[in-house]
Amino acid sequence: MAHTMRVEVVSAEEEIFSGEAEFVALPGESGELGILPGHTPLITRIRPGAVRIKIAGQAEDEFVFVAGGILEVQPHGVTVLADTAIRGADLDEAKAAEAKRLAEEALVNKESKIDYAQAQAELATAIAQLAAIQRLRQKR
Repeated sequence: MAHTMRVEVVSAEEEIFSGEAEFVALPGESGELGILPGHTPLITRIRPGAVRIKIAGQAEDEFVFVAGGILEVQPHGVTVLADTAIRGADLDEAKAAEAKRLAEEALVNKESKIDYAQAQAELATAIAQLAAIQRLRQKR
């Protein structure tokens, strides 16, 4: 049996994933992180993007989109506390594209009441979500 670790991905609304995994990859604040069982303890912020979970005993990886959050790594477990998390199968490309379009409009529309930093964050999240959808399609 392969070495595994407990992986939990949770958002404010619900638990998205809980199970044993052989590997986790996700977008850390300073770049892509790969976590294996026995990894050195770590706490860091994560950027919007795809979390890829190699589930023990399964050929298919699990994908979860996160809109940022916190990663905690312990030798036998990984916890992702996400601002927002969406299962890969539940991602909606049309909604993400519309969110991107609206955020881009807000950035150029001087009449907009939306905060510039908020619009930038929404744009980054929408772009990351679209990229996650593309990665998920390539894996299928």
